[in-house]
This record gives sequence, structure tokens and C-alpha cells, in this order.
Amino acid sequence: MEKLPPQEKVCEAWSALIDGRVSVSGSTAEVVSSNGEKTYHLKWRDRLMFSDDNSTYWQGYAGYPVIAVLMHRGLLPYDEGAARLFSGIDWHALNKRHKRDYAAAVSEVLAEAPDQDRADIERSCRQVLEALSTLDLTLTRKRTL
Repeated sequence: MEKLPPQEKVCEAWSALIDGRVSVSGSTAEVVSSNGEKTYHLKWRDRLMFSDDNSTYWQGYAGYPVIAVLMHRGLLPYDEGAARLFSGIDWHALNKRHKRDYAAAVSEVLAEAPDQDRADIERSCRQVLEALSTLDLTLTRKRTL
């Protein structure tokens, strides 16, 4: 992975998994957005992976749908306890309210969480990004693999 995402994308991936918005079939997957308005499509072959979410397609880093699918497939660690803290969040509205300041959005979600939970979230996010950095995976814009 050439470019790593902001660690807050891990929190969005946890939400997608804990809320049951990820479906995988063979070498394809769909991830429904947190507000239900979009469905992202992913596919992979060998070490190539395509996703039509904005972060992956336009920014060139693994967006939350990619991270969620890699967790679902067992290629990245998944912390179910951490994921529970992010269940039911409308990330679209939250990120819009914070003008795409992802760290501020996550901070709002965790404002009431005990310090230990926040420290655990930070540690788990770092572990996911560390594992992501070691994957021999190339993101592609080519829809046909």
C-alpha cells in the first residue's frame, strides 16, 4: 500500500462491519454507506483491488469500504469491541458537520467514552494501519480486473 488512509477511516470501516453493511461474494463485495444512500462496489484479483468509493478512487488510499472488506476477509485485524462504539453512526452527516475533519468527527463520537476506551481505539487503529501497510495490495481504478 503506497498511501495510507487517515486512521479515522478504520472507525468508519468498523461501523460498516458492526452494522452489517458489508456483503462479500467470491471476489466481489458491496458496502452500503452509513446513511444508506450509496452502495460501493469492490472487486479483486490476485493483489489488485478496485473500489468505487471516493477515497480509494480519487484520493488513492484505501477508503473505509476497502478496509472493511479486508477485515471481513481476515486480512486485517477486526476489533469487535471497538466497532461497537461506532455502531449506528451516520458518518456522512457527521463528516459534513465537521467539514471533512475526520479526527474531529471521531472525537465527537468518543466524547463520552472513558479515556481507556479512547486509548484502546487509538491502539487498534494503529494496528490496522500497520497491518494495511504490510499487505501486498495495489489499488486500481480499473473496473475490469
